[in-house]
Amino acid sequence: MNYTGIIVGAAVFLIIGICHPIVIKMEYYWGKKSWWVLFLAGLLLAVLSLFIKGSIGSTILGAGAFSCFWGIHEIFSQEMRVLRGWFPENPARKEYYDRRRRELPDLEKHPSHKNLKKKTSI
Repeated sequence: MNYTGIIVGAAVFLIIGICHPIVIKMEYYWGKKSWWVLFLAGLLLAVLSLFIKGSIGSTILGAGAFSCFWGIHEIFSQEMRVLRGWFPENPARKEYYDRRRRELPDLEKHPSHKNLKKKTSI
């Protein structure tokens, strides 16, 4: 039996499950300016995956790298979710959120939410 697929699948599942709350916390405490941390982590994991001899370890590191790269996109989207009131905002950064709301008066038209449909009542 070959357990490689199960091992890699479980690892990717855990990586994604761990990255999601990390992105939320990073936006909460540091805002979208912390994207570079995810970039450096992704770059490090990508380089390490090139030098790992085993295919399972290399694949898992590569999946971690691209989860970090995807996290960069998500940290910007998370800010929009906070501005729309879907997630709590950090009270210590209230001035920042207020300024961003003034810059984006119509959050419905923001590119990261272009596929969302407004609910209408009949």
